[in-house]
Amino acid sequence: MCLSVPMKVLALEAGGDLAVVGRGERRERVNMLLVGPQPLGTWVLVALGFAKEVVSQDELVLIEEALAALAASLDGDYDAREHFTDLEHGREHITTMPAGTGEAR
Repeated sequence: MCLSVPMKVLALEAGGDLAVVGRGERRERVNMLLVGPQPLGTWVLVALGFAKEVVSQDELVLIEEALAALAASLDGDYDAREHFTDLEHGREHITTMPAGTGEAR
């Protein structure tokens, strides 16, 4: 499974077929053929060297929240009630699991 990461278009090359994109300090050259040339500052989802999709600001917020939840989960500091605030369905069934215990609370 591939995880696509949002990155901002910083520079265009080869008539817009390639772009330098960035996220934080990370820079990457990606193929833009799936999304076409995009204006500088546009956010795109990137996986395996390809920009797969243009991302709106609203989508970007949701994706960043999901990535923060994933990072918190990997750090063992995850409370599902603090993440994915856009999801209401099933919220009453959410439990948390302290890191390393294997026990929901």
